[in-house]
Amino acid sequence: MNFGIVGVAGYIAPRHLQAIKETKNNLICAFDPNDCVGIMDSYFPNADFFTEFERFDRHVDKLRRAGNGLDYISICSPNYLHDSHIRFGLRSGTNVICEKPLVLNPWNIDALEIMQQETGKKVYNVLQLRLHPSIVRLKNTITNILQKQPDKVFEVDLTYITSRGKWYFISWKGDIAKSGGIATNIGIHFFDMLLWIFGGVKENIVNILNANSAGGILSLNNARVRWFLSVDNTNLPKEILEQNQRTFRVICIDGKEIEFSEGFTDLHTQSYEEILRGNGFELGVARDSIELVHKIRNAEVVGLKGEYHPFCKKVLTSKQ
Repeated sequence: MNFGIVGVAGYIAPRHLQAIKETKNNLICAFDPNDCVGIMDSYFPNADFFTEFERFDRHVDKLRRAGNGLDYISICSPNYLHDSHIRFGLRSGTNVICEKPLVLNPWNIDALEIMQQETGKKVYNVLQLRLHPSIVRLKNTITNILQKQPDKVFEVDLTYITSRGKWYFISWKGDIAKSGGIATNIGIHFFDMLLWIFGGVKENIVNILNANSAGGILSLNNARVRWFLSVDNTNLPKEILEQNQRTFRVICIDGKEIEFSEGFTDLHTQSYEEILRGNGFELGVARDSIELVHKIRNAEVVGLKGEYHPFCKKVLTSKQ
């Protein structure tokens, strides 16, 4: 298969380069306004590279008209550009593989579904947590329990702190209009996973929401979820700081911690393998999580009322 990449200088692009290589496909061309793309030499040194989108667009169109067009375009660009770049891929007659979040707003999915029908091409989302062995085992365990106890409501705590420096807030990631904010930018995979395992949203309460931290309560069909997300290292537990670690990722279900810190390395390659077999996560699969983070982004922030994740109190206390 012939591939193109939009956003090849980005953080996540090397995983896509590796996936294309390991699935024995070809990268024909790539685009990024930034030219720090030496990583391409390790995978596809002969791929054409463009720093101007107009020239990339023209090149892709010439390939198509010559009868050797792209089969897939992989989207690794900033979140707010995903919708536009997916549209470009579909108009160019290619299937599209897009990083999370697929789009920022649920109504963008409606328009892309129409474009899929018009072009006959598919849009696939990279939702690698659904392929993580520990998460798959958890999904199977919960499904088996719910078959016997369909009304059971699990108690879930999700805590994810991934420290970021000052650069984060200067970049597009720190602009909520471009990234969708914390819940979208670093939380979308986790929310997708929770909805996949425990069902749809019945109630959504947001306790805190600012540039670097967010937390709230989700009532799902079969779970009560206390969640907390942050890019602020001061929110890390003391023991994690003492170990000079910058990431803290924990999910507890009914008091039992679920370990899934390892096993992320090859999930993009596995995602590509499933897509190429016809088993990828298509456009509609992303809708529920996109709708949820959109509602979180626009929710009334209630503060420490009622139930809340304990880390929320730490954040609000430190600001007083």
